Amino acid sequence: MDTDSYLLEVREVVAETADASSIVFEVPADAAEAFTYRPGQFLTVGVPSDQTGLAARCYSICTPPGEPLTVTVKRTVEGYASNWLNDNLKPGDTVRVLPPSGIFSPKDWTADLLLFAGGSGVTPIMSIVRTALAEHSNRVVLFYANRDEGSVIFAAALRELAAAHPDRLQVVHWLESVQGLPSEDQLREFASAYTSWTSFCCGPAPFMKAVSNSLRALDFPRDRRHQEKFVSLGGNPFGDVEEVLAARASVEAADDADESDEAVPAGPSGPVKVEVELDGEEHVFDDWQPGEKLLDFLESKGVKAPYSCREGECSACAIRLVSGEVRMLHNDVLEQEDLDEGIRLGCQSVPATAETVKVSYS
Repeated sequence: MDTDSYLLEVREVVAETADASSIVFEVPADAAEAFTYRPGQFLTVGVPSDQTGLAARCYSICTPPGEPLTVTVKRTVEGYASNWLNDNLKPGDTVRVLPPSGIFSPKDWTADLLLFAGGSGVTPIMSIVRTALAEHSNRVVLFYANRDEGSVIFAAALRELAAAHPDRLQVVHWLESVQGLPSEDQLREFASAYTSWTSFCCGPAPFMKAVSNSLRALDFPRDRRHQEKFVSLGGNPFGDVEEVLAARASVEAADDADESDEAVPAGPSGPVKVEVELDGEEHVFDDWQPGEKLLDFLESKGVKAPYSCREGECSACAIRLVSGEVRMLHNDVLEQEDLDEGIRLGCQSVPATAETVKVSYS
């Protein structure tokens, strides 16, 4: 399988706080197009593993397009990958990386932005802030929650941006050590002044749930509420690259015993027609087979659809169902309100009826 992964050289490792570092990658000229990204997207990074060759983890890009490709990694308790990267990575090292993915990115840059970040969730938010201020004219308000003052990632950069754009950027810091955890009532009171703005939120699950409940209580419509989720990937999205092959050669009874047929839900009895809008182009096929995942089908047709984990554990492959019906074999990331809005995971979607299925990746 061609996974389009790349070995990128580490240009610099920047200590942001005592437990978080930014990793700056050198992107070679022949990979520049593949690593074109939108603010708010993430990279899937392969961390060396004695057992599997590579452990796949997703880390958000903190820089705006046009600046050096940079992700920020915060240590997590007993987190193998985050600790390995912070402890071992140095300039000159190479890292296996997939091109940028994700849908946590503004589509309308004329809208004013109400941003919520908790801890390392500020990473994709920072890319959005920097892009808005450098390339657009909208206003930005950031509510940034942290454990204490020493935990604030990008503290100096945010001060500089606020000082340079006093009429456009307002940063509100919330420290648990001083104010306790922000309650839904407090978040709702804060957001009540910005009910016509578009919101983006990233951080720990309880924080995001509190923000979501607060915005819904204020009748923020779904299309102006966006959330990003951090997950640990269980699969191998890199294919049979050198690192993985080496690990398989050194470990007895590698992965063969784990490969079993998936239970495919009942669906149509024959091929289904599917219409896919991707990057402004429309692809139409009339032979999508029952039980075949949409991502696998599109790849078989030469269509480069976005993905990262292939396991239903991230949102890189998210599609919007326009018409017809699909069934997902696995889903660890979409919530009911996402499903109600027609969002599905392309890597886990199989046809559910014989009628034509129309989906969009935009």
